[in-house]
Amino acid sequence: MAISLAFGLESLRYPIGGFSRAGPGLFPLMVSSLLLLIGLITVVRSRFVERVHLEFNAKNIAIILASLCGFALISHLLNMIVGIVFMVFCASFAGTAQYSVARNLKIAVGLIAMGLAFQKLLGFNLPLY
Repeated sequence: MAISLAFGLESLRYPIGGFSRAGPGLFPLMVSSLLLLIGLITVVRSRFVERVHLEFNAKNIAIILASLCGFALISHLLNMIVGIVFMVFCASFAGTAQYSVARNLKIAVGLIAMGLAFQKLLGFNLPLY
């Protein structure tokens, strides 16, 4: 919350403008305001729910980091579709549910479809293939 507040206050140094003609400070102000609101909601909600012990599992953190690094490397060297498939299959080893190839394929296809939508509909420059 402190970081979002710092960015929000810093964005006030720039012209805000309006929604029809946005200034350089409008987007950072909106994003930091939404993050601050999410932080406030989280703090208020934490006062009303029962505390749950958080376990630290270094193996799962290493698996997730390896899947993200592998995604970045494979996307750079080959293409993003292969990187997405690697990331999904690798990251699923950190889960608590039983390993399922069919579930991983569905997730990978969904992420690839999102990437194609970003590339074709929004014009993002993604190296999908």
